[in-house]
Amino acid sequence: MTETIAEMVMPGTYIEVRAEGLIGAGAIATGNIGVVGTAARGAPNTVRSLGSYSDARDMFGAYDTYAKNGNAPPPLSLVRTLEQVFIGGGQNVFAVRIANGDPATASAQVKAATGTGNAFTLNAIEPGSWANGVKYAVTQDDGDTSPFKLTLTGPRSKETYVGVDAAELANALAGSRLVTVSGKASAGTKLKIAEGTIDGGTDGANVTSKEIQAGLAALESWPVNIVLVAGVGADTALASLQSHLEQTQDEGRERIAILGAPSSDPAQLAANMPSDGRIVFVAPGLRVTDTDGQTRALPPAYTAALVAGRLSTIAPQVSLTNKTLPVEDLDDDKFTSTAYQTLLQKNVLLVRRKFGFQIVKGITTDTGAFKQISVRRIVDFAKAGVRAGADAYIGRLNNVRVRAALKATLDGFLSQMVLDEMLVGYTLDVSATREQEVNGICTVTMTLLPTFSIDYIRVTINVQ
Repeated sequence: MTETIAEMVMPGTYIEVRAEGLIGAGAIATGNIGVVGTAARGAPNTVRSLGSYSDARDMFGAYDTYAKNGNAPPPLSLVRTLEQVFIGGGQNVFAVRIANGDPATASAQVKAATGTGNAFTLNAIEPGSWANGVKYAVTQDDGDTSPFKLTLTGPRSKETYVGVDAAELANALAGSRLVTVSGKASAGTKLKIAEGTIDGGTDGANVTSKEIQAGLAALESWPVNIVLVAGVGADTALASLQSHLEQTQDEGRERIAILGAPSSDPAQLAANMPSDGRIVFVAPGLRVTDTDGQTRALPPAYTAALVAGRLSTIAPQVSLTNKTLPVEDLDDDKFTSTAYQTLLQKNVLLVRRKFGFQIVKGITTDTGAFKQISVRRIVDFAKAGVRAGADAYIGRLNNVRVRAALKATLDGFLSQMVLDEMLVGYTLDVSATREQEVNGICTVTMTLLPTFSIDYIRVTINVQ
């Protein structure tokens, strides 16, 4: 149905509806989390959307024991980090598996009944160590004349396939969620009754800044607000994250990086601190119950994941200061009151034991206007809303009427920010000189007064 003026033949009123006055800024995401790290399965450098820890386990496999082999190769970090993100309250997560080189795929040979040859090869459906230890068993229920049964027992599933020979069994395995089949599975080839395990998968867990950069690059175009590098601290990830934050800010996809402080020793944290309103350093580390039932200390990078999950649950104007965290325990033996005071002055976000476990102060590493995380998020929210509202006017007429409609759209968005207590106030002007009109330019000038949170309450009591 058209809403433009039709040919005026019959006497009457003809109305044209111009839609500029109906344009709004739309919904803006504030709690999406992007994570890169090492995992037991999944295609490297591919973004996967997750809504729960169960999704993370299914897509990337279970994590290993933190202290295995003296941490050589390093323990897998992605799913362990995602566990803390979801414990903290995270809901919308974009995760990327990174790996040093190409992870190997676990496999096993299924033998033929006669001779020394193989009937076919079982290969894990995805590369990585997740399939190491998957058991297979070839059996026959009723002697030599009955069909062969091949049973696969995986980490969280069990599959059974039946066939009269290698070819029929290989065809049945095409439906497996654990393995694929390679090699020539010939018709008439009988199978050897045997059992064994699939093995040989590797993860490439010894990642460097090169692999971290590649994983972060995969996240650049996704709607991420908070970004994490799983399992490693600022000493390894800071440079890659700073480059990523600059790149995404230039592309209009602003985000905040939360990362573990470079050391679990408070004496080593006070030096070489950056000053960046998009970087948050977190300490101390965590103590958790590991896969073998032992209590182990995890570095501050995993506390950062918990903080990121908590941050994603609150509105941009709400401060993290004094917010509680569902921490099992803290690795804070060296964190004295003096250490806490020193690190707060260095703008480290700290977690302490107080009415459970609380974030002491919700701060970035910035020493200026963006010291409070909430202020950084408020301004990023305003930028996203203004961009969303203004982009809808690209290509429309550059005249007084359309500029007034643009101002109304932005005014409505900013007024809502005032009502939501993100802003104390603002000023807004939309204009264009004749020269700017000729060149297709519309100028939006605004002043924002963000709301700051209370960090200290100073009480003076006079007693008479």
